[in-house]
Amino acid sequence: MKLPKLLLFLFALTIFSCTKKEEQTTFKFGVWTTADTKKSDADYTKEFKKYKDGGIDEVLINTGTDPKLLTRIAPLAAKEGLKVHAWIMAMNRPGDSIALQHPDWYQVSKEGKSCFDNRPYVDYYQWLCPTRKESREHVLHLVEELAKVEGIESVHLDYIRFPDIFLPISLLPKYNLVQDIELPQFDFCYCDECVKAFEKIHHKNPKTSHNTSIDMEWKNFRLNAIQAVVNDAYKIVHKHNKKLTAAVFPYPEMADHMVRQRWDKWDIDEVYPMIYHSFYNEEIDWVGYATKQGVADLQGKQTKINTGIYIPGLKNDAELKEAILLAKENGAVGVSFFDGGALSESNLKTIKETKASLNN
Repeated sequence: MKLPKLLLFLFALTIFSCTKKEEQTTFKFGVWTTADTKKSDADYTKEFKKYKDGGIDEVLINTGTDPKLLTRIAPLAAKEGLKVHAWIMAMNRPGDSIALQHPDWYQVSKEGKSCFDNRPYVDYYQWLCPTRKESREHVLHLVEELAKVEGIESVHLDYIRFPDIFLPISLLPKYNLVQDIELPQFDFCYCDECVKAFEKIHHKNPKTSHNTSIDMEWKNFRLNAIQAVVNDAYKIVHKHNKKLTAAVFPYPEMADHMVRQRWDKWDIDEVYPMIYHSFYNEEIDWVGYATKQGVADLQGKQTKINTGIYIPGLKNDAELKEAILLAKENGAVGVSFFDGGALSESNLKTIKETKASLNN
């Protein structure tokens, strides 16, 4: 009687070990894509099938924060064998009909100008304040509505930060800008609510600071404001048995410097750092460097990294393959491509072949 039990135990142990190994070694491939209410179910099915046939495992879908549209198309993606993430523009809420009824919800620059009617860089930069109770609760409500949708893997936060205090270097000529120092028109948020909350903790007004760029308490206050929104979102989505993920800047120190975002300190399941090397005038090996930096900063935490790759920034399919391999070699659990519309048949063939080579 003992022998069959022993064999059964060994068999179970083997199955468990194989499963654990598969969990540890499966490298996933994702793509960001934007939905359109006018698009037919048949067209969505065709799009999702194209991704799946090209080696893609998951789609991060921007539905304009519309849970009804997500409810409609998520099953279509799932039917084609794709996992679905609900991609939301979080603190930057362009065209948000509810928020636009509340001008006081918007971030204010050091110059005293509000994103409500004076937008930095581009017209779609309409940033809500992460400190003000009403604006942060609005964002968290939108997160919860998406989290309620059946069949999705995660709510995927984007623009979960402040406006760019420093733009990526390759974008500066487009705006005819030199950003050697922190410029007041791009420095946020100095609204009454932020100033009041900061004064309560530190007994000083950031508006009268001698040099806000080296005022660490003021910088940390804003890092913490974003972190608090993320941590609350984490509790909300986990209440609905979903994960929390986010598109973030390349690695924590860089994100801290450029957009007041310190994602290695967040309560979050996975991050998708946008390691778009061409934005920073870097070469393809920078994908590996930035991935490795993020992995090192997350050491000891459960958070996983999926390296974001910018398709238009690649010279050819050889660079696409190299970027994927660099991400994997430096500790990412997957890659995600921006965006679906930019993926050519040749790109998808390369992705599929590279994926097959990783599983051999």
